[in-house]
Amino acid sequence: MRTKTLKKNKINVVTLGCSKNVYDSEVLMGQLRANNKEVVHEEEGNIVVINTCGFIANAKEESVNTILEYVQKKEEGIVDKVFVTGCLSERYKPDLQKEIPSVDQYFGTTELPGLLKALGADYKHELIGERLTTTPKNYAYLKIAEGCDRPCSFCAIPIMRGKHRSTPIEDLVVEAQNLAANGVKELILIAQDLTYYGLDLYKKRNLAELLIKLAEVEGIEWIRLHYAFPTGFPMDVLEVMRNEPKICNYIDIPLQHIADPILKSMRRGTTKEKTTKLLKEFRAAVPEMTIRTTLIVGYPGETEEDFQTLKNWVKEMRFERLGCFTYSHEENTHAYNLVDDVPEDVKMDRANQIMEIQSQISWELNQEKIGKEFRVVIDRKEGSYFVGRTEFDSPDVDNEVLINAEEGYLRTGEFFNVRITAAEDFDLYAEIVQG
Repeated sequence: MRTKTLKKNKINVVTLGCSKNVYDSEVLMGQLRANNKEVVHEEEGNIVVINTCGFIANAKEESVNTILEYVQKKEEGIVDKVFVTGCLSERYKPDLQKEIPSVDQYFGTTELPGLLKALGADYKHELIGERLTTTPKNYAYLKIAEGCDRPCSFCAIPIMRGKHRSTPIEDLVVEAQNLAANGVKELILIAQDLTYYGLDLYKKRNLAELLIKLAEVEGIEWIRLHYAFPTGFPMDVLEVMRNEPKICNYIDIPLQHIADPILKSMRRGTTKEKTTKLLKEFRAAVPEMTIRTTLIVGYPGETEEDFQTLKNWVKEMRFERLGCFTYSHEENTHAYNLVDDVPEDVKMDRANQIMEIQSQISWELNQEKIGKEFRVVIDRKEGSYFVGRTEFDSPDVDNEVLINAEEGYLRTGEFFNVRITAAEDFDLYAEIVQG
């Protein structure tokens, strides 16, 4: 028998999936705080909002398991209400309502006002750029666009997020100013596709102008680019990166594959020759640039020859950062019409082979850093080390710099000059350069 609680409602926002979801949760939390609601991120609360991911099979499974976990807590009287929002809810709302009816309400990716209303709050239009950040205080994500117009065969994002919609430059500058006022020093620009930024609003690719405006924001020291599509990349961005010290010499450009038959089937709008030429232009324009990419192995029809082409190209290109994923067969995507014909064990083996090659490349590139000096930002203290990053490393996905805490106290969020003393595959060890 449940007893009605008299305690004040505390809303717990649980975030699953990518950095774009982190951003959306932060906007939701900012709105709730402005409505004088008590809100926490992934802590105890009697009302739970789960911001789900629906991108690939593993992410969907995690989202469903999390929903079931909180529904169980609701049945046990530990929580009072459970709301579900985000990509999984956008994509599978009718199925979820049928299969997990104990959830109080489901909301899609564009239904923030409705979700707020269900939580007893009003959507406040005047809160442009204001949110409750959940990342360490020194960096924050800045989502510059929503949705995607690309026709990639394997991707369900347009189904869940809709068409590409750029956020106006002036709104993003205000948001950056608010973040800087709260101590943020590093902006990580995210979107489904940075390359496309501005085409809808300004009738041209306008990422370079946005970067120039953001670099003028006082207090921001690093600006980092994530998720740029290779086709149609605005080359004037490279000039800004080279000339503006605040723009990190870093770009995340997911390439997915390189064998021409696979690129064609993936509907990527490019070829091996064009992609290789683009990357060489990157290297020529900004020699210091770190390039991060992601690849998919096991796509329908990927032959051993296609895979060998990919392997050889990874060896040749020597990416500083690389992630590799196995193909996930997703309903309502163009590739779902193809036969998912690469066995799961072959997919895993191919991914492991790519990551072994990358591990060796990363080790070799890191050895070259020994004895050199770098500017690092300190993200946290972990065990007996302060953990920092160079401008060539993004949080959570890239290399980290470990500095012995016995050397002295390093304040989180501050920048220091260090000298690299040792290096492993993905970690660097360093000492503080005095002076």
